[in-house]
Amino acid sequence: MSDAYKKPLSRAVQYVRSLFYPLNLILCLVAATTPAVRADDSLAAQIQKSVETLPPTVKAGIRTDLASMYQRRSYSPLWIQSTSLTPQGLALLQVLNAADSDGLNPRDYYAADLSARAANLTQGSHTAAEWAALDVAISTSGATFANHLHYGRIDARAAGFDMPVRSNTLDSGALLEQIASRGTDGAFEKIEPPFQHYRTLKNILVEYRRLAAQRPMNALPSFAGKSIKAGESYVGAPALRTLLVALGDLPVEAKAADDVLLLDTALVAALKSFQFRHGLEQDGALGRGTYAALIRPLADRVREIELTLERFRWLPALNAPTIIVNIPQFRLFAFDSTGDHEAQMLTMNVIVGKTFPANRTPVFAGDMKYLIFRPYWDVPFSITKKELLPHIRRDPAYMAAENLEIVNSQSDRAVVVDPTPENLDLLESGKYRLRQRPGEDNSLGLVKFMLPNHYNVYLHSTPAKQLFQQSARVQSWVHTSERSHGACGIRAQECARGMDSRKDRRCHAEPRQRARQPHPEHSRADPVRHSDRDGSRQGVFLRGYLRQRSAPRQPAGATHVLI
Repeated sequence: MSDAYKKPLSRAVQYVRSLFYPLNLILCLVAATTPAVRADDSLAAQIQKSVETLPPTVKAGIRTDLASMYQRRSYSPLWIQSTSLTPQGLALLQVLNAADSDGLNPRDYYAADLSARAANLTQGSHTAAEWAALDVAISTSGATFANHLHYGRIDARAAGFDMPVRSNTLDSGALLEQIASRGTDGAFEKIEPPFQHYRTLKNILVEYRRLAAQRPMNALPSFAGKSIKAGESYVGAPALRTLLVALGDLPVEAKAADDVLLLDTALVAALKSFQFRHGLEQDGALGRGTYAALIRPLADRVREIELTLERFRWLPALNAPTIIVNIPQFRLFAFDSTGDHEAQMLTMNVIVGKTFPANRTPVFAGDMKYLIFRPYWDVPFSITKKELLPHIRRDPAYMAAENLEIVNSQSDRAVVVDPTPENLDLLESGKYRLRQRPGEDNSLGLVKFMLPNHYNVYLHSTPAKQLFQQSARVQSWVHTSERSHGACGIRAQECARGMDSRKDRRCHAEPRQRARQPHPEHSRADPVRHSDRDGSRQGVFLRGYLRQRSAPRQPAGATHVLI
């Protein structure tokens, strides 16, 4: 071939080669990046495997949430970036390590183990399976913590609390994605119980943990068996002052010098404050019960607060207005919002059933639907047979003295019959029933708040006003009720709320009033605020909640009362 032809051909070949150069570059880039793509594919496959093989100890709902979340992400890691944890992953581990600030145990979320694994993986070369396992483990612990914070660690019913089954509204997978994107700030606060008292207890828990970790301050001299009253000498007065200052019952500026051994005015006031917080008689004296509460280890108080926080989590969302019955505190509270402070609440004393075993007040949820003025007391059959029938048989005048009568059936249309021997036999068999007529001496008082439930528990007033002066208001005469010192106060307060004067007058006049809307009653505990006097229920402080729920309109002419 002549040179004349070679030169054009050479230029043509170069031109064709130049056309393929970008393609060669693309092929080289693809070849260069293929290992990295395969590495990502391997990590995703390992994450999918870890999610699909979660142990059976992980709750089904959490497994479902995690599977859905990772599937949405095509099984890409949530907390892993290159060869280290993301800042959000590190922040989540910090939250898990501090779970005790919520009254939970960091060991339940393997917080220390996950932190150690993360530190180990950042050093040296590790497999995709190891990184995938860590990512899923952090997600599992985070989701478990979120569920415990929102619903509680255990089922309330397993602990004997008759709480309604809560709907599964928490998507822990979506919450984790939010944290992975925006961080932990405020994320968990949105799913914890919304109550003001819950937040207050969390703050108190920090302080009590600090006190419990110090040298014991409540090592007071042994109780001598005699109550020490105001103005009397007590060798342990300096130590008692130090303890009450630490607990917040005695202002620092009111603390006397250590050589003052008298129960002075400031110390007596501090003792009354302590007694109030622990449900004791507020006499300002150092008696046996007060002494026992003072020397109780602060570590026990920490545990009580943790249990209280747990019981808060068992409650479903509440709508105002709400009524609380704190069973061991023997107090009723009515409030408009879960954010209300106690000073904003209507409060009154109550009497509850005996502690154990048969006559204790149960913990349950129910709807308060109506109230009855000047009610009959239908005496429970067990009380009729075991307690009242022997009196009636011995003393024919007993029924008249106690304003009792026998009716010939269990229906509301039953007819009153004479207390003949034959009718007493029918009463003992359960075919007839005993009831107490309405009046000032009726055991239920003048008003009865009805929340139908299988425990036959209701709220009512009582003629036995003297019982409310006792610090431990536990009785069993009306075995299936809770007596309220100011039950009419509840009615008056609710009648005044949203009612005109015409309805108010009818509210006072009609014998039976329907509530405008039923309210489910719920329960919680508050052990740091009030201790049980005899210790038998120490740490089990329950409050019943009534929340508002919509109801069909009542017939025209009915008077409505909000409870």
